[in-house]
Formats: sequence, C-alpha cells, structure tokens
Amino acid sequence: MTVSLEVSEGVGTIRLDRPPMNALDIAVQDRLRDLAGEATRRDDVRAVVLWGGDRVFAAGADIKEMQNMDHTAMVLRSRGLQEAFTAVARIPKPVVAAVTGYALGGGCELALCADYRIAAANAKLGQPEILLGLIPGAGGTQRLSRLIGPSRAKDLIFTGRMVKADEALSLGLVDRVVPAEEVYAQALDWAGKLAKGPALALRAAKESVDAGLETDIETGLAIERNWFAGLFATEDRERGMRSFVEEGPGKAKFL
Repeated sequence: MTVSLEVSEGVGTIRLDRPPMNALDIAVQDRLRDLAGEATRRDDVRAVVLWGGDRVFAAGADIKEMQNMDHTAMVLRSRGLQEAFTAVARIPKPVVAAVTGYALGGGCELALCADYRIAAANAKLGQPEILLGLIPGAGGTQRLSRLIGPSRAKDLIFTGRMVKADEALSLGLVDRVVPAEEVYAQALDWAGKLAKGPALALRAAKESVDAGLETDIETGLAIERNWFAGLFATEDRERGMRSFVEEGPGKAKFL
C-alpha cells in the first residue's frame, strides 16, 4: 500500500511508501485524503506524524502521470489535488512532518500542511514547479507565503531552487534540524507528548490559530474568545485546574 496509517500510543503515523522517491501520483493523493479523514475521526489518534521513510520524504508529483494530462484533465483534477492536501492540513490534532532527504514540489507542500516540521540535516526542500513551466498547485503559493512571508516565498517559487536544511531553518520553513537517524524518533517524541495532552484544548488552539490567519484580527479574537469560553464546559479544563491547585503546574493527566 502506497500510504498507510499506523497507530501506537495515541500517535498515528501516516507513512508514504512509494519507492524510490514517494512520487505523489493521483492514487497517493487520494489515499492521503482518505487517511487524513480516518486520523481525524479516530479517537485513538491524538497526534499525527507525516513520514516518508529514512531516505526521502517525497520528491514531488508524478511528472510522467502529469505529462499526459491536458488542460481539461487538470481542471477536473486540480480540486482533488488541493482537497487531498487540505484534508491533511485540517486534521484537528497536532501534526508533525518528519522530513528526510528530498521534500520538493508536492512533498514540500505536504510538509507545509503540518503544524511543525522536523528536518534531517541532509534534507532539501523547495518548490521547483517553475522549472516545468508551472506553479505550485497543492497549496504552495498560499501556505508557503503564510509561513515564511511573501518575499521569501516568491524567491523560492520564482527560482525553483532547493534549500538545504540549515537555510530552511533560517527561513522558518522547518522548525528543527537533527541528524537523519533521529528525525522519526524526535517526531514521535513531539507527537507523543502532545497525544497525552487535552485533546479538545489542542484542537481549539489549532483551529484558533489557523482560522485566525485567514481573517482580520477582530474576527480572529472572536474565534479565540468562543473557543476559550467553550473549554470551560470540558472535563479536561476541570481536571487541569484542579491538578494545578492541588499539585502545582504541569502535573495534570488528561484522558
């Protein structure tokens, strides 16, 4: 199976497995969409790791498949392409991308769908679509500019150049750089800690940040206010505050 979901101790790993480069053909895109939906629905999945394996995250779209598509075919397909990536971005749980090797084109766009990105020291990221006479089509022009700013995003998109892990870190494209052999373990550790946290509060935090970025600050504050007040109806809030008063900060255990 080209993409799988494996769950252990509250963490679901969405694993790309289409050797040699994890090219994101239509079948992989549709599978990603379906598994993102499954990870969203499953109560035993409380955090998610996106993982392409030890050698490569994903080197981009399947160019041979795309070469045979004309304008009409891509008009019909482009929405499905974006919807697959958006399904990953909208998983209402913490998501971390564990990036090894190449994360180019659609691979970079998939990493952008995560909340946090841990990259191997040998990672190379970029949006090289311009070199094909195209632009990013799975969210790159939108998510990249929101993450690192429009000028830096335009540099990467206009030139199609790849950036190594250290430059990606300086740009804010990734959040942590570690030795290649530690990437997955550190991603699991990040996700595992959050999997033990208050699930609804984490969802509220993620949706408040993400939705707020899409609107004006007054509307964003209203989104935050509604979530903040609503969490006072949850057992996790009661548990967290009781633990703080009785035991001190950071000792609450959430169900």
